[in-house]
Amino acid sequence: MTAALTARSPASLFAATRGLLPGLVLCGLLAAAGSQLARVPVLAQHGLSALTLALILGMVVGNLWPTDTAAACEPGVGFSKQRLLRLGVVLYGLRLTVQDIGHVGWTGVLIDGVVVCSTFALACWIGIRWLGLDRRTAMLIGIGSSICGAAAVIAAEPVVKGRPDQVTVAVATVVVFGTLATFLYPLLFVAAAHGWPFPADSAHFGLYVGSTIHEVAQVIAAARSVDPTAADTAVIAKMVRVMMLAPFLLALSTVGNFERDDSAPRSAAGQRRSVTIPWFAVAFIALVLFNSLHWLGARVVASLIDIDTVLLAMAMAALGLATRVRAVRQAGSRPLLLALALFAWLVVGGAVVNAWVPRLLG
Repeated sequence: MTAALTARSPASLFAATRGLLPGLVLCGLLAAAGSQLARVPVLAQHGLSALTLALILGMVVGNLWPTDTAAACEPGVGFSKQRLLRLGVVLYGLRLTVQDIGHVGWTGVLIDGVVVCSTFALACWIGIRWLGLDRRTAMLIGIGSSICGAAAVIAAEPVVKGRPDQVTVAVATVVVFGTLATFLYPLLFVAAAHGWPFPADSAHFGLYVGSTIHEVAQVIAAARSVDPTAADTAVIAKMVRVMMLAPFLLALSTVGNFERDDSAPRSAAGQRRSVTIPWFAVAFIALVLFNSLHWLGARVVASLIDIDTVLLAMAMAALGLATRVRAVRQAGSRPLLLALALFAWLVVGGAVVNAWVPRLLG
């Protein structure tokens, strides 16, 4: 779309830009509403972020609005779901620095890496081979469970090229089991004090929380219920895990060989055309490295992070607007079963990984 706009005359460019306004305004209003709702204490305590709430609001509006209104907003909704999404993923790098690695050490990095790789591998194995899900749905659920929830799902959508209903199903599983985790993990800390095989001290439990719970907001909600030490360690571990998103997407784009439709034509050699490396993932890494230099003032970074939250919330609202409940319902119980299996692995297997890796490193 960008190349097409730049090739037009000023008059046609203005007309095309004006055509985006209804959808952009609608997505902006839904994003603002989601941000306000995220400040409601009961919703914040359960880890429901502005992104998740914007998605829910978008689904409600998208399934209720008249057809003619939907047609008028479609260009702006599509722009939000694609262009603003990629820009939001890039700016997400301002939340991270290379120095974050030092706070959890290479032990924490290795724990995060093992959790991410094992959870995604299980998602593909169980989802595709056992449950018979299409690989896009299985991968999106696996990406959301293994890395950073809804943000990872929407960041992976341009690479995996999933449909809106597949993305929404994946995000919904993150909401369900991530919310459950905010209640369960504080209970696990209490159980650890009574001899259950979970990390018993605050710092190690925080690392366990940060390496296994889906969303950043859910990590904060669960760890704060333990104590400040657990919360600080959990957030850092989670940020290191989030930092793995870009190299993960680069690897996935290289080996995944995706097309928008599984029935896409193959080349004469019987192979699908190659997939280009997603530029936004490269830009994400570059921005993390730049942010690690601390050249921008704290106030500037905070303002850019606020803008990034708005962009991602608009993208989530657009995704909700493009999703129909009927398509989600047709997905059935299998995505939920996959997400349940991954959640069980994160709770139990994650505890094993958190105990085993430090012993391995001595």
